[in-house]
Amino acid sequence: MSDHGNAAGHGQWGPPYLLYLGTAADDLAIKTARGLAYWRPDWCVGQHRHPSCQFTLGLPELGFAEAKAAGADTMVVGNANAGGVMSPETVTDVVAALDAGLNVVAGLHQKLRDNPDIVAAARRNGRTLFDAREPVGQIPVGNGRKRAGRRLLTVGTDCSVGKMYTTLALERSMRKRGIKADFRATGQTGIFVAGGGIPIDSVIADFISGAAELISPAREDGGWDLIEGQGSLFHPSYAGVSLGLLHGSQPDALVYCHEPKRSCMRGLPGFPQPDIKTCLDANLAAARLTNPAVKAVGVALNTSKLTEREALVMCREISGRLELPCLDPVSMGVEAIVDNLLACCAN
Repeated sequence: MSDHGNAAGHGQWGPPYLLYLGTAADDLAIKTARGLAYWRPDWCVGQHRHPSCQFTLGLPELGFAEAKAAGADTMVVGNANAGGVMSPETVTDVVAALDAGLNVVAGLHQKLRDNPDIVAAARRNGRTLFDAREPVGQIPVGNGRKRAGRRLLTVGTDCSVGKMYTTLALERSMRKRGIKADFRATGQTGIFVAGGGIPIDSVIADFISGAAELISPAREDGGWDLIEGQGSLFHPSYAGVSLGLLHGSQPDALVYCHEPKRSCMRGLPGFPQPDIKTCLDANLAAARLTNPAVKAVGVALNTSKLTEREALVMCREISGRLELPCLDPVSMGVEAIVDNLLACCAN
């Protein structure tokens, strides 16, 4: 696991994890914790939440000292809100976790190391703090020059529609087939799952495409870099991050992610979700700047709010309309998308 630390000095942090849900107000607010519980269940010993939190991961409810006694090494601040700031309750709980002997890691925009009470608690207990939303090392400006290797990027209608889940599902499927494939994390949850990556939304705008080039360098082994997408070209707040990833990734293939029951862009009630084909065409057009041969190879649908029958009908309808395989990666797998990827990018 990572050897990056801050505030308390360099030190080790890693699993087993206690997942902190705090006072999360909605299901999307705990996506970091949910992602870890789903993709790395063997790393997660329990969850900690306030009585007002109505959401659960189904893990044992543990206090901080109980989690330490159960073998937890690190508490992951697994909840988030708009803006990525810590509430007073979260600060109090982070201090208590440090006093119980746990390291603490977070992927919020507000850094652990910027809070004096948290820093003091880490120092007096000899614990490590790690802020995942902070790029490490020097990032170059993107140059757009063609580089060796094959790359796939997940894109989407909106934020939080399943781009990380889809990318990890593709990696798992391809590896099971004996294909060299590597998940490249660009968000805080992905970084915790993968043990490394670059938090793209914290990179200065001029360097976003360079960060994508850095995270997926030239490779000569015939394998695939599977790059976790962020945001949406149609989200007024986050389109810049999405565009930089499209240019820097130089993707050979795009997989489009969508949640059909969402009526508006996340956090922006006045902005409706874009039409799927319009959005996909815009992503392809933007990607062609650095890879004119890019292809769309599949659609990943988040059908968690649909019945099984509704999900099947919608997948068939979208597949027919776009002439692409359409599946829910969680409930249906991604095999048809991988089949199409390999057929479209055989050379």
